[in-house]
Amino acid sequence: MGPNAFELFKTADGWKISHITDTRNTEDCLTEAPNNRADIDTLLNAWHEAAATADADGFFSKMTKDGIYLGTDATERWLRDELKAWSVKAFDREVAWLFKPYDREVYFSNDGQTAWFEELLDTPHMGICRGSGVLTNTEEGWRIRHYDLALMVPNERMEAVQKALKE
Repeated sequence: MGPNAFELFKTADGWKISHITDTRNTEDCLTEAPNNRADIDTLLNAWHEAAATADADGFFSKMTKDGIYLGTDATERWLRDELKAWSVKAFDREVAWLFKPYDREVYFSNDGQTAWFEELLDTPHMGICRGSGVLTNTEEGWRIRHYDLALMVPNERMEAVQKALKE
């Protein structure tokens, strides 16, 4: 870690290095890559668990202050604190909502400070859903900035679903 300098000069045969300055410093260097995937799995699993146990503080603390939650209804777009106000009755119950995640994929930006994910969710009242979102690595650790909950409709049932929606 530290700046390095190369002094070059041009010859008839091309560029040559005439001097190298290496300011290598090994103090405070990472000895292994951080396991961001494990941290994200822990965060998302704890977030779903907080909803399953109606722990509002545990749920909303996993989101950024400007976090967005998209529900399955087209009208369901909330900023974190709007969702908190809307869901007070849900968090007064034993279970706010129950989503059991599985088959999660996580992807990272080149700088490692942003991640996005997709996961399938087993739900008792909506069947299989998909959650996807964007996370930001903050001073407090990873936080959910954007979450999108989608109902999965098998293609062969889409016509019947569209018909039911029109009725």
